[in-house]
Amino acid sequence: MLIIPAIDLKEGKCVRLKQGLMDQSTIFSEHPAETAKKWFDLGARRLHLVDLDGAFSGKPMNLNAIKEIISEIGQKIPIQLGGGIRSLDTIEKFLESGLDSVIIGTAAITQPGFLHEACYAFPGQIMVGLDAKDGDVAINGWAKLTGHNVIDLAQKFEEYGVESIIYTDIGRDGMLSGVNIEATVKLTEAVSVPVVASGGVTNLKDIEALCEVSNIGIRGVITGRAIYEGTLNFEEAQQLADKLAKPL
Repeated sequence: MLIIPAIDLKEGKCVRLKQGLMDQSTIFSEHPAETAKKWFDLGARRLHLVDLDGAFSGKPMNLNAIKEIISEIGQKIPIQLGGGIRSLDTIEKFLESGLDSVIIGTAAITQPGFLHEACYAFPGQIMVGLDAKDGDVAINGWAKLTGHNVIDLAQKFEEYGVESIIYTDIGRDGMLSGVNIEATVKLTEAVSVPVVASGGVTNLKDIEALCEVSNIGIRGVITGRAIYEGTLNFEEAQQLADKLAKPL
């Protein structure tokens, strides 16, 4: 099970939000590429990027920071990116630039045909991001709840051919309140594609809890605020996951 560091980009900086609120951001680095190299040097095997400005505007906004990160470590470990991806042309350019996979979130719900086309055009490289609160999927940078049930959508998108699902509990994201294990397990058991957990990671207890259920299809967990504020030591977390995680 992978511990996946998150780099959330806002105005070219590495930040973290609380519950997806843009006015509740904390700047952790002015130089995201240096941050990416730091996690790589500490043993990260995958990196998670989010273009926060892109998620709200509907088009990529932090291109320079993304290119610098790809230049720094893109040939060394896989990098996945989400936020503002709304066209096949955008996906193609990102993949050609060195990204391993892209994450489609809002457009998966508002333009399901686009997600279907993307999975067909770029097999094995399209992840879907499902961000939910109490089972209700949110879009537009979590600004709007849709009324769609997260499990229903996950099963639908699985049929489209998504490579994996990133499931974020937005009620816990950035709050250091612990992973919603119950909801993550419920979703993972409902689909056959791998699930990556996100939201609320606080300490090694969360990693232990995820390892206990990792064999049902939980590929990894994305962590941001915890590793930036020091409540979770990244190296210790990955070592623990390597030791305790059960085979898929």
